[in-house]
Amino acid sequence: MAQALVGIIGGSGVYHLPGLENVREVVVPTPFGEPSDALRFGRIGGTEAVFLARHRRGHRLSPDGINYRANIYAMKKAGVTDLVSVSACGSFREELSPGTFVVADQIVDRTVGRASSFFGNGCVAHVSMAHPVAPRLAARCLASARAEDIEAREGGTYVCMQGPQFSSLAESLGYKAAGYDVIGMTAATEAKLAREAELSYALVAMVTDYDCWHPDHAVVDVASVIAVVQANAGRAERMLMRLLNDFPAEHEPCPIGSDRALDAAIVTPPMARDPGTMEQLGLLLKRVDAMSRGNDAT
Repeated sequence: MAQALVGIIGGSGVYHLPGLENVREVVVPTPFGEPSDALRFGRIGGTEAVFLARHRRGHRLSPDGINYRANIYAMKKAGVTDLVSVSACGSFREELSPGTFVVADQIVDRTVGRASSFFGNGCVAHVSMAHPVAPRLAARCLASARAEDIEAREGGTYVCMQGPQFSSLAESLGYKAAGYDVIGMTAATEAKLAREAELSYALVAMVTDYDCWHPDHAVVDVASVIAVVQANAGRAERMLMRLLNDFPAEHEPCPIGSDRALDAAIVTPPMARDPGTMEQLGLLLKRVDAMSRGNDAT
């Protein structure tokens, strides 16, 4: 098995990872442009980790202005095996009050116009997103939160809106009626790209508000969200410290096959693939190409 390298993508309020030792910052170039920020490499306990501020330090990138492909590609290039996304979210359930963490297991994508795949014309691939979250990694996140006495919900559906505006009341009521649990602006795009990059992915959604459906709570605004974001950031730091301290030294194979997602996903035969596209995809296809050559040899 490969050595585990845990990637953390920090969302609103989570712009650094305290406790990292032997920190070094690296600007990682990618064929898809620049990531949101430099990657911060370090160690917590016996675990190697890589941290990336999704919105850049200083929160300078809007959800619809993030280069998601560059972020995930940079994590893959760095050698990340397990990727944890920490994101602020709104809640559609009374019991999921501000301050609660939801370790989601399903995602609904309502975004438009985002580059949410590494593949396309020149090399077509269709990965399964039936189960977008790696269950073992999600279970570790949940256990870490609860070990730190953080109120955490196991499972739930995260609906990803385009943003950067918050929901209308009609949208909020519609999402609630559909049975969704929380809402955010970033995780669906990351989850899709992480699956194509064959990374085990988990989503920790930190509730900041009730969106705008709740009759007894004020309409969501930035000031109220920021106050909860700051409190959640401290909780997230504790959870991540616990997660990394307790993480196994070797990457655990994903029971749903997220780390082998490309095995049967590529539709375009080798002779029909565009050379320029293949140059971009070389890192992502390294494992399956090696496997194919091995099969040809036998």
